[in-house]
Amino acid sequence: MTIRIAVSGAAAEAVERVVPQLVADLVASRLTGLDASLWGPDAEEESDKRLGWTESVVISEPLVPDILALRDKLRSEGVNHIVLGGMGGSSLAPEVITRTYGVELTVLDSTDPGQVLSALNDRLATTAVVISSKSGGTVETASQKRTYEKAFRDIGIDPLERIVVVTDPGSPLDVSARADGYRVFNADPNVGGRYSALTAFGLVPSGLAGVDIAGLLSEAESVSLELALDTVENPGLVLAAAIAGTRPLKDKLGIVADGTHIVGFADWAEQLIAESTGKIGKGLLPVVLGTDAPELVENLPDLQIVRLVGDFHDTKVVAEGEIEITGTLGAQLLVWEYATAIAGRLLGINPFDQPDVESAKVATRALLDSRPAPVAPAFVQGGIEVRGTENVVAGVTDVRGAVDALLALLPEDGYLSVQAYVDRLAYPELEELRNTLAARAGRPVTFGWGPRFLHSTGQFHKGGPAVGVFLQITATAPIDLEIPDSPFTFGQLIQSQAAGDASVLAEHGRPVLTLTLTETASSATVLAGALR
Repeated sequence: MTIRIAVSGAAAEAVERVVPQLVADLVASRLTGLDASLWGPDAEEESDKRLGWTESVVISEPLVPDILALRDKLRSEGVNHIVLGGMGGSSLAPEVITRTYGVELTVLDSTDPGQVLSALNDRLATTAVVISSKSGGTVETASQKRTYEKAFRDIGIDPLERIVVVTDPGSPLDVSARADGYRVFNADPNVGGRYSALTAFGLVPSGLAGVDIAGLLSEAESVSLELALDTVENPGLVLAAAIAGTRPLKDKLGIVADGTHIVGFADWAEQLIAESTGKIGKGLLPVVLGTDAPELVENLPDLQIVRLVGDFHDTKVVAEGEIEITGTLGAQLLVWEYATAIAGRLLGINPFDQPDVESAKVATRALLDSRPAPVAPAFVQGGIEVRGTENVVAGVTDVRGAVDALLALLPEDGYLSVQAYVDRLAYPELEELRNTLAARAGRPVTFGWGPRFLHSTGQFHKGGPAVGVFLQITATAPIDLEIPDSPFTFGQLIQSQAAGDASVLAEHGRPVLTLTLTETASSATVLAGALR
């Protein structure tokens, strides 16, 4: 068996109560049979176009020889470095796949000019780039594509020889890339981005980087039959019931990597679950936890711990109230996709739409078009400009006081979302602040690199339960970077994305605090001191 799940406490009670009903309703076989009525009449039209992921192993297998042939061709031409330009579902799956397999892949899912420049300056002469966009109109990937085209031409390399495109058939990118002569891989259009791990979006960049993608698909195939059976042992049904069937609902999922060989799985699961379930005021919020997570957070009544472990035996005692799951990467990817879709049925939502994601994109476009003067900060301290909603910054005179004011607005069932719109290579320590803030707030803390999370947990922030408070960290880039044939720069793009999202969150009544670091080293020191 390639996947094992053990449960205790409220999760075990949910499994015992909910799974038999899922079996009686033939949920597993209906899902595998592409029954779009599982989520109710309001969701049927969208669901009917989004169930191709249940067949992804079969549909993707014919892609493998072409991907491997291209990999061999590129290697024979001296290419030893693969860059992926993609956002959300186009980047998160390849990231966990390549990290787990120990294969190098530079994931460029940022519009920060420093981070883009770091990628451009890394072995460009021996680099190939995968430009990955389901819609074919993603502003980030379009900007990255134009930037790499120019960079290749500047050193005498034909971009057609080094850029590979992954997109849906008929998308604007598909049409233009084919017309220009690029190598294009089409993904199944009946698969949404966050369910696309085992499609061309996950396989092309991973395969070109050196992953055994045939083996990955085999791992998923090994659990496919089990997931299709209407039995109480079906791991998709068991996991769905455990995460979405507790009474009262534990709607924060603390995902802990504890002995698993899989690297970075929680970051991928975060998008899958949050974007799928966070809507109409409902949802499950994944919270990435380390094994050293503050004990006070792990013991919260609304937090369900899901522990990703190595192999365990039948005699193993699961920690009280926890879920433990082990399995190969391919099997885990497919099981969690099934479980998330079924969780949508249990929660009464459509797991395949994302109605609130577009709002931040609209706000960003409006700012890029009008280019208004920046909003004056409420105050500046230690090279940090402080802005925020009135209920956060009113009457506050220092950074620590602003953070205190934000945390004071956390409800008993709330969460803090930290959103870092910065160069992660320049500020790697920011992610380590998650535990610091969790210990201080006594509530779950999520962390997202912007703008990546806008294509991920951004849906939950606006559409999920209105219990979040938001800490934005932005930075003044020391060097900006022009985007070829674009009226705005990368620096202007990322600042507009941060400001646009902040405005939409404020419109939804969410408290927001934005801290802009204007001096790289000294500002980061002041920030760390204020947050502790």
